Amino acid sequence: MAIRNWLFLSLIIFVGCGQPNIADMKIISPHWEHNRTIPAQFTCAGEDISPALEWSDIPADTQSFVFIVRDPDAPSKEWIHWIVKDIPANVTSVADNTVPTGGVEVMNDFGKTSWGGPCPPNGLHRYHFELYALDVPTINGNSLAEIETAMVGHIVGKADLVGTFDLHNT
Repeated sequence: MAIRNWLFLSLIIFVGCGQPNIADMKIISPHWEHNRTIPAQFTCAGEDISPALEWSDIPADTQSFVFIVRDPDAPSKEWIHWIVKDIPANVTSVADNTVPTGGVEVMNDFGKTSWGGPCPPNGLHRYHFELYALDVPTINGNSLAEIETAMVGHIVGKADLVGTFDLHNT
């Protein structure tokens, strides 16, 4: 696990000792099952569009969501493919090639404020589509580090959908 992830999880655990339990939510895509291959259309081998997603089992005190899509298998460091913050609590899905209604995209590791699909340089990579439910309507932050810091103490739910992709075996 990357040091940044470890520090973030440590902060959640430390600060979370005084906050209610973090609920398990569900997130699915109509395009693949958990731990299965992401279809090429959502990667650099295809159209490189963001996939449709749906989420449920939302905690009652949710005021907003944050999406973070991570590749923990990148060669030099974890690679961030998509960040969307300030998604209103009444939004429970996103269609292909769109941003969740009301959400604000934040710069990813491709240097752009939009979806950057899987494009692993070598081998099979895992992609974590993480959804966080927050008890605040908006959070400050224009980078992953700032957003993760702002989320500490406000996470009331979490879901994770994993997809895999190998560019050389499509």
